Amino acid sequence: MKENKKLKVLFRQRSMEMGGVEKVILSMLNGLDREKFDMTICLNINQGDLRNEIPPHVKKVSIASGKEDFSKNSLIQKLQLAKRKFKLDKAQKNPKIADAVLKDQFDVEIAPTYATFSSVLNSSNKNSKKIGWFHSDITLPKLQPLVPEILKQIPQFDYFIFGSQQTKDILIETYPTIKIPENQVIRNAIPIEELKKKSKEFVPQFPEKPIFVSVGRLHSRKGFHKLMEAHAQLLKAGFDHQIIIIGDGEEKTNLKKQAQELGVTDSFELLGSLLNPYPYVKNADFFILPSESESWPLIIADSLILQKPIISTNVGGIPEMIAHDKTGFLVNYEVEEMYDAMKKFMTEPKYVEKIKENLTDIEKQFDNQKIFDAVENIILKLAQK
Repeated sequence: MKENKKLKVLFRQRSMEMGGVEKVILSMLNGLDREKFDMTICLNINQGDLRNEIPPHVKKVSIASGKEDFSKNSLIQKLQLAKRKFKLDKAQKNPKIADAVLKDQFDVEIAPTYATFSSVLNSSNKNSKKIGWFHSDITLPKLQPLVPEILKQIPQFDYFIFGSQQTKDILIETYPTIKIPENQVIRNAIPIEELKKKSKEFVPQFPEKPIFVSVGRLHSRKGFHKLMEAHAQLLKAGFDHQIIIIGDGEEKTNLKKQAQELGVTDSFELLGSLLNPYPYVKNADFFILPSESESWPLIIADSLILQKPIISTNVGGIPEMIAHDKTGFLVNYEVEEMYDAMKKFMTEPKYVEKIKENLTDIEKQFDNQKIFDAVENIILKLAQK
C-alpha cells in the first residue's frame, strides 16, 4: 500500500432489510478505520429499513430500486417488479452492469454472506482480492439446494471469514475434503454504547404479567411456530404471560393463522419490524430465541449486554456466547424444552436473580476493537500480496 493512499474496499449486499448480516455490515462500515479505507457498498436492491443507516462517509450505490420507491398502483408495481427482476438477472450474468453503477476499481471486494459470493467472485476486476464471509450452518435443510455451489465458491476466495467457531467446525466435519483458503473466525461487533442509548429512548407499555420478547425475521427456521405451541400449552396449564415478537417476514401469515387456531392472538403479539427493538428487550422480563439454526446472533449479544435473562436454543455459536445455567438457559429445538424453561423462569425467581447477577460484568466478553483490528489486518495484508 502506498503511503497516504487509502485502500478501496467494496462490500456487496442484496439489500438492507432488518437482519443480523446487515447489522454486521453496518458495524464494519462504522468501525473500520476511514483514514485507511475508502469504503463503498453496492446493493443489488436499494431496499430495507437499514438502507438509511449507512454512514455518510461510505459511498452507497445500487443496481435496482427497492419496493419503498415503487408506485402505490398495484398494476404499475407489478411491471416495476418484473423490470427489476429482469435487470437483476441480467446483472448476475454480466458484471459490467455493476461496473457501470460503481464507476471504480477496488483493491478488496467483500461478500458478507453466501448470497453475494457470486457477485464478488464474478467481478470483472480480476486484480482485486476477494473475501468471503460465512455465518450459516452448512447442514441447514433449506440451504441444501445452494450447498453444491457454495462448496465450489469457497476455495475461490483469497480469504475466508467464519462468523463463529461452530460454523467453521460443522463445515469441516460435514465436508472434510473442502479446500478452505486462509481463514479466521471473527465474531460480530456490538455497538455497546449506542445499544444502551437506544434501549432508553422510550418505555413500552406492557401488561401486568411476565413478558417474553424475541427479535428476528419471521422465517420457519426461527422457530416461532414452536414457541407459540409452548406458549399455548403454558397458558392452558395456568401460567399467564405475554410473548412479543419483533420482526417481519414470509412466515407472518402462517403465524397469524396458527395464533388464531390456538386462540392466542392477544397473548402472542407480532409487532412487525422495528428500527429500534431495544427498549422492548430492556423492559421485558425475559428474552427468548427459539431458532432451529443460528451462527453468532447479534440479538443474543445485545440481550446479554442489556442484562436480560435469556432462554435460547443450543445451536450455532450460541453456546460460545451463553454459559448454560450461569448467564442464560439453553434448550434443544423442542416444544417441551421451551415449555419447561419458560415455566422455570416464571416460577423460580431466585434462579432468575442468580442469572442477572452473573450478567453484571458481561460486557467484558465483547471486545469490538479487537474485531475491527482483525478485519483491518486481513484487508491490509491481502492488498499487499
